[in-house]
Amino acid sequence: MLADAASPLGVDVIVLDPTPDCPASQPATDHIRADFDDPDGVRELAARADVLTYEIELADPDVLADAAEAHEVAVHPSPETLRTIQDKLVQNRALADAGIPVPAFRAVDDAADLRAAFEELGAPLMLKRRTGGYDGSGNAPVDSVADARAEFGGDLGGFVAEELVDFERELSVIAARGDAETATFPVAENLHEAEILRESVVPARTSPAVREDATGVAADVLDALDGRGVFGVELFAVDGRVLVNEIAPRPHNSGHYTIEGCRTSQFEQCIRAVLGLPLGDTTLREPTVMANLIGDPDVDPHPATIAGVPAAFRDAGVALHWYGKRQLRPHRKMAHVTVSGGDDRLARARAARDAVSFTDTHHS
Repeated sequence: MLADAASPLGVDVIVLDPTPDCPASQPATDHIRADFDDPDGVRELAARADVLTYEIELADPDVLADAAEAHEVAVHPSPETLRTIQDKLVQNRALADAGIPVPAFRAVDDAADLRAAFEELGAPLMLKRRTGGYDGSGNAPVDSVADARAEFGGDLGGFVAEELVDFERELSVIAARGDAETATFPVAENLHEAEILRESVVPARTSPAVREDATGVAADVLDALDGRGVFGVELFAVDGRVLVNEIAPRPHNSGHYTIEGCRTSQFEQCIRAVLGLPLGDTTLREPTVMANLIGDPDVDPHPATIAGVPAAFRDAGVALHWYGKRQLRPHRKMAHVTVSGGDDRLARARAARDAVSFTDTHHS
């Protein structure tokens, strides 16, 4: 989607990805097949690029910094920002030090630390792996040390414990920093199941005061991080205030609604930001709902393509984005639909999503 947004701006994109024929390889100008942290691959990319950016936290900040220095190109957001966000404990400390509201937390490196966390933060609490978690993996509420061992195994090192927030809503703001300017998109309300985003509703169904607070906190997050780009700021709405849950230093799933919903999409905004171009207008065109199409939790991995599109398009207000991922896996995000304008947008988006299915190409 970044490459799709770059083309109308006259910007060529070279993508580095380990997957043969990865989805980004089709709209991109070229595809370097290498692991995200492969030094030789990243150096080749840096040698051919005017600016480097990343849309996955598995990139290695040291590799990025070394390649950028060797070839005198910029990296946006900065490798230091990536390093901060990759570690949830470091991220929480950086936000707290900047005066940005976050849930109460403490480091957990062994069972004694976890017992102390229960005493300080109460039970249950949210236990998160400091690194490597994605779409809910690596995070779980736990009631005791025994519960944590059952969930994560015997080793309890490398975690951060957070108070379990009794939130009213989960929100997010897509925030952008360009060359001496910033911009924020309308606040989204995010509906999750099994820690995975299912739908985003925009504008968020909360008070104007909470939306204003969320936008202000997202702007403060930009001030606490370095480099140009787009950032997904996930938030909890609690008792009329907001707390930062996590940050993504890239376009975010909850911002996919912007493609149809806003005058500038988060993807075009990201291209503008990292290149230092003037940022685009983030005004909401119409109220919009985005719904993800996700692999079932018990599905056996298999090659798949999309089916049921005509039924989804019986609603003329539906837009569909199929990601071109060749393999269906449990909990894998394969596509999304959006509905902009009109009534009953959430119900219509869910109906369109439910009309779409995945066909096993081994048996088609």
